[in-house]
Amino acid sequence: MINWEKLAKPNIMRIPAYIPGKPSEEVEREYGLTDVLKLASNENVLGPSPKAMAAVTKKVGAVSVYPDADFTLLRQAIGARHGFTPGQVIVGNGSDEIIRLVAESLLGPGDEAVICEPTFGEYIYAVNLVGAEPVVVRSQHGQDLRAILAAVTDRTRVVFICNPNNPTGTYIGKKELEAFLAALPEGVLVLYDAAYREYAEADDYPEGFDYVRRGAPILTTRTFSKIYGLAGLRIGYGIGPPDLISLLYRVKEPFNVNLLGQAAALDALDDGEHVRRSLEMNASGKKQIYRGIEALGLEYLPSQANFVLVDLHRDEKEIYQRLLHLGVIVRPAGFFGLPGRIRVTIGTSEQNQRFLSALATALADASE
Repeated sequence: MINWEKLAKPNIMRIPAYIPGKPSEEVEREYGLTDVLKLASNENVLGPSPKAMAAVTKKVGAVSVYPDADFTLLRQAIGARHGFTPGQVIVGNGSDEIIRLVAESLLGPGDEAVICEPTFGEYIYAVNLVGAEPVVVRSQHGQDLRAILAAVTDRTRVVFICNPNNPTGTYIGKKELEAFLAALPEGVLVLYDAAYREYAEADDYPEGFDYVRRGAPILTTRTFSKIYGLAGLRIGYGIGPPDLISLLYRVKEPFNVNLLGQAAALDALDDGEHVRRSLEMNASGKKQIYRGIEALGLEYLPSQANFVLVDLHRDEKEIYQRLLHLGVIVRPAGFFGLPGRIRVTIGTSEQNQRFLSALATALADASE
């Protein structure tokens, strides 16, 4: 019998299998429940943009045809929206793919990439995938730019910055980011992951695209999975220096984003009403969850995203399981290196109240 692990490259064996949030259908089947509430994956609970869904319906009959491998219309629309040329835009199968393309293009054995945890797990995955060395620094609540800068060596090719940070919801301010960029040695790319940018409310939140315009060594990534509600269609994009974008297109697979995803994203960009409704719901829901968490005597981190990290002061796995029995799915944050905490997606007023009531019950039952 072949031992495939023995044949695998050593860097592949460093990659742990990704553990996704439980699907609602699995919880319903496992616990005999109906109407399970999933608040684990930071999806837009209002659903997809109606304009995007109309575009999908219109395009369904054309799925026998390959999609545009160059994303001509979508790159033009994204570029026009943010003030860039199409040559500065890359589109990927989620922003996850763009992260991997950066690793494949710029990293290899002997190279280093700096990552500050807790953060999005795709960074360390991509670095390990290509056999480069992930240099991991830690922060209590998010991205520590001083620690990242101190970890940069002459072998560093990329640093990853998630802002707002997942899973903490914290953010880096403009003054801090600009000081970091000014001190960063030449020849290092900053991958600035702004997947939750649309939700950020802080006045000093730094817009990544501004630094691309200034010629900084930065690639800013965004996604259609969050505020636009297109997570199931897997589409994201990045904007950066045109020579870097050209390099990424060398390693991009052809037809990597399907026809329906491209059509949906194109029309979602113009659905300002859906974005407005999503932001209003998120702002009010965030306050509702804050009040509810405080009433339970727990703590949370103020969030610039569409989720809240809650400190339970106890084993998060037990509370997570009790919430599953009550038909509510959250994300246990021990997976991110944050034991004793859960991450909950902000939902509608009714969904938030259901979560808070279930959490109160779970905490009470755990105390008995």
